[in-house]
Amino acid sequence: MKQLTKAAEQVMQVLWKLGKGFLKDIVDAMPDPKPHSNTVATILKILIEKQYVETESFGRAFQYQPLVSKETYSKNSLTGIVKGYFGGSYSKAVCFMVEES
Repeated sequence: MKQLTKAAEQVMQVLWKLGKGFLKDIVDAMPDPKPHSNTVATILKILIEKQYVETESFGRAFQYQPLVSKETYSKNSLTGIVKGYFGGSYSKAVCFMVEES
């Protein structure tokens, strides 16, 4: 599973919170300053291609729903950080976080 860009992660956070939604719902739930709906639509298209999101068609409108759970993505991201920065040692990662607190 590939790491997402910040913008794609932000869209996924909204989808995880909503469960599913149309483009307007997603844009409305984005934090201020809200991105343009074309920008969000492009990010959703990329997320569909990467198989993070699926759609259901309602006439000309699409309802978006996450295919990857927040828990699965979080676990994968954390594993990548631990491997990349702490030599695969979760204890080193935890020690680092405790020291930084």
